[in-house]
Formats: sequence, structure tokens, C-alpha cells
Amino acid sequence: MDHSIHDPGVVDPLPLWLFDPEALATKGLIVGTSAGRRSAWFINWPRQPLVLRHYWRGGIVARFSRDVYCWTGCEQTRAFREYRLLSRLHGQGLPVPAPVAARVRRRGAVYRADLITAAIADTEPLDDRLRNRTVSDEAWQRVGAVIRRCHDAGACHADLNVRNILLDRSNNPWIIDWDRGRLRAPATHWQQHNLDRLRRSLGKDPALNAAAQKSWDALMAGYTNS
Repeated sequence: MDHSIHDPGVVDPLPLWLFDPEALATKGLIVGTSAGRRSAWFINWPRQPLVLRHYWRGGIVARFSRDVYCWTGCEQTRAFREYRLLSRLHGQGLPVPAPVAARVRRRGAVYRADLITAAIADTEPLDDRLRNRTVSDEAWQRVGAVIRRCHDAGACHADLNVRNILLDRSNNPWIIDWDRGRLRAPATHWQQHNLDRLRRSLGKDPALNAAAQKSWDALMAGYTNS
């Protein structure tokens, strides 16, 4: 049984083939894909460019079940929860992708899921920007300020890392991939955990770590002074 939710202002009615990369490719609508385990497909949609992402498991569990999750109700699925969270954060003016559609395919006690969001034009992940060119202190400060805005709104990102922060051509930051994110009462412990996770992701690559050593203070200045 399929369950779906969508924004009728972007796509209505919702064609289920919009969640099928092979069907999209046949129609000539895929214009690119992202690299990595959680690959995404970029869609040339008439009203606006879109991004399709399938939900994949990570860690040890992925060895046994790559993309199957236990069913506990439609609103508790990964796709619906992320859609609802993005809708709320985007509605507050936070720099996150606008949700467009979510689809859950239930098969008995398990399900698979997909999410479609609006594409954010002319952006690249923070780690790619760091490898390709210099990131100014002002841009780092903006990253810190955006994280602080999310924290003040109670938005807790489950995996804040250099791949999930995008910079556009004007050095405006965007935060993506809010899977397993949630709203929490603002508190120092989880906010610091978010920052620590981002810092560790920078430290995994020697080239990125060198940049972080130089510019982390600028990020924290943007975070603290916002």
C-alpha cells in the first residue's frame, strides 16, 4: 500500500513515477545525480527543479536491510517526518529545502520511502567549496549564524556535517538532509553535540581540517553573535 503527501502548488496531481529514477530517466527528466551512499537524483520539473532522495540505512544494520524500515504508522515514517519538519522550518524562513512530496510503500510490517524537495540553485557542499577554493571568514560566520538560527528554533539536525551544508554563489548557507531531525527545546547539550559533529566531519580529511583549524573561530563568532 502506498501513502503519499505533496505540495499541490508544485505538483498536482502527484504522479507516482516521479519517485522512480528509471521512469524519470526514460522521460529525460534527470539532469544529474549526487555522489555518495545517499545518492540523489536532480529532476528538471516544469515548475521548478527538484531533488529525489531514497531512504537508505547506514551502519551495521545496512548489511542486513539496505532500505527497509519497520512500520509503526504513516506519520512515524522517515519520509513523512522529514517532510513535516522541513515544512515547518521552511515556513519559518530557515534556509532549508522546501518539501515537495513524500511517498511511503508499505508491505506488511515494513516500508520503503522517498522524499522530493525543491532544488537549491547554484550551490555546492561546504567540503567541495573548501577543496576548490578559499572560504572567507565572512562565509564561515554566515554558516555559524545559520546553525544558530536553527538551534534557536529548536531544530536539531541528526547529522550536521560538511556534506549537509551548502553554499550558494553569494556565500549564503543552506542546511540539507534533515532525516531523523526533530524539534527540541533549545538546550546547550544537543546544540553543542551538533557543533561537535560538524567539527569532527571537518577533521576526517587533512585538507579540510587545516581549513577548519584556521576558520573555526570565525564560524563560532557567527554562531555566538547571532
